[in-house]
Amino acid sequence: MQVRREPLADQAAELLLTRIRAGEWQLGQKLPGETTLAPQLGVGRSTLREAIRQLAGRGVLASRQGAGVFVTALDVPEDWDLVLRRADIVSVIEARTAIEAEAAALAAVRRTPTELRAIGRALAARARRRPDVEEHVDADMAFHRAVVVAAHNPVLVDLFDSFVPRSRIAMVEMLRLGTAADHAADHTAHDLLHRAIADRDADLAARLSRTHLTSLKESLT
Repeated sequence: MQVRREPLADQAAELLLTRIRAGEWQLGQKLPGETTLAPQLGVGRSTLREAIRQLAGRGVLASRQGAGVFVTALDVPEDWDLVLRRADIVSVIEARTAIEAEAAALAAVRRTPTELRAIGRALAARARRRPDVEEHVDADMAFHRAVVVAAHNPVLVDLFDSFVPRSRIAMVEMLRLGTAADHAADHTAHDLLHRAIADRDADLAARLSRTHLTSLKESLT
């Protein structure tokens, strides 16, 4: 199958992607050289290079100086925001549990005195009752984010931040419907997490984080 329509580079990129999806090349495998691949696609070498650049930008291919072009993914990663918009809130909470339990354990080991104070301030701010539901949810998210920041892992912070919009909507809806946990018990759960991090008890911090978010998930099902 050859490229027949403009733009040639876009068409060549799609044809390459189709062949990768079909399993013609495995993950980590090197693509044939330009002199082989360009005629197969019916394009010139400069067009092929542009197609490869496109797929490299989408995370599917990687050019290694002096070695060639290699398959780094078997499909184009789906847009993360779109994935989260489609996901039901239970799936989001389950993913948050995996992220935040690990972050809590790391925070217990890595937190600095400054970060521990930040978690304490966020806890105090969260404890204040507010007539505005959205303000309370924002305070809750600020506490959880302070814990994740104390883990000293920027990937975990980015992942947490990506979940905030979807989680926030669900929490606001829960509070407005009166289906959230008892305020005093909920505050106690967060206070215990703060203390575990202060005591550098990684196992307890992870367990408390997981228990809290699991309870939240169960209240949604």
